[in-house]
Amino acid sequence: MTRQALSDGTFRGEGDPFYLPNFCASRAAVAIVVIVELTAIVLSIARSGTVNFWSELARSSLFLLWIGLVCAALLCVLRPSLARLGVGRGSTAALVLLTAVVAAVSIGVFLLGASGAFAAAAPMLFPRRLGPFVLRNTAIGFVIAAVTLRYFYVTHQWRRNIEMRAAARVHALQARIRPHFLFNSMNTIAALTRTAPSQAEQAVQDLADLFRASLADPHQTITLADELEIARTYQRIEQLRLGERLRVSWEVESLPTDARVPGLLLQPLLENAIYHGIEPRTAGGTVEIRGERAGELISVVMRNPLGPPHGAREGHHLALENIRERLVLLYGERALVKAGRFGDEYIVTLRFPYIAAAHPAAGAA
Repeated sequence: MTRQALSDGTFRGEGDPFYLPNFCASRAAVAIVVIVELTAIVLSIARSGTVNFWSELARSSLFLLWIGLVCAALLCVLRPSLARLGVGRGSTAALVLLTAVVAAVSIGVFLLGASGAFAAAAPMLFPRRLGPFVLRNTAIGFVIAAVTLRYFYVTHQWRRNIEMRAAARVHALQARIRPHFLFNSMNTIAALTRTAPSQAEQAVQDLADLFRASLADPHQTITLADELEIARTYQRIEQLRLGERLRVSWEVESLPTDARVPGLLLQPLLENAIYHGIEPRTAGGTVEIRGERAGELISVVMRNPLGPPHGAREGHHLALENIRERLVLLYGERALVKAGRFGDEYIVTLRFPYIAAAHPAAGAA
């Protein structure tokens, strides 16, 4: 599901309000087989005192596999129709459908045993009475289907809440471009219009590009090349104000520039590094940004000197938490964000899987 979302350029689950997972995916089929086998083992252990464990396991596995795979196939085909019915009616229809499948497969198993085609194995594998067999299986299937649908619904709501909270954090990050940064940038541009009109024109263009990036759709992913350019645009604006006090060392030549990343991934970290580490220091300092790809993982490390103790600025960690949440939403447990003080430096490490864009970005970082 992650790769499909990335190919669309959006976060997982975006624009999909129905809670049932995609049963057409191969991962869903594997999960169903595993769940069915675990259920068969539990049922066989529960009855091992009255019947042979291995024969019961074989019978339960075969029976439950038919039910599980048929249910998955029907949900795969009918999911769009169930989604159009809405959560309430769609859930009711899905519950009735799954229960009917259990009843139909149970009847089919009884009729197959009664046909005489498997006369030798009939006493061991097939039920002897239709009514109790179908009623028992239907009742159990109804309860399991209801619990499963409830689980899917709760999981989906939990996922949506996380996505909405992450989107709210992105909007907060977009809306909170530091007032002093905008004020200082405008003052710098005003001064340059008299002494260096060409630099003033470039600064205006850079400021417009930065605001355009900050106002983009928070669910949209961009290429790593675009994100690096946004960060460099921010650096150029701050360079006009801080001059030689600001030094940024870029070692990102080995990064795959066609990698898909959430927007505003590096620029807020660079902004924090300059605001907390460079600007308070009279002599300024150097922000180091290093990136590399190791196999299918991308690592980016940003480090900056700590500001003077007497002039330390308290941060709210909004940008860092926002980046962590969006990386987890996009890449799951394979994403890693670490940050902290180490000696006289503050170091932030990002690690996430490399997934190429559908149309690789041209140019190098």
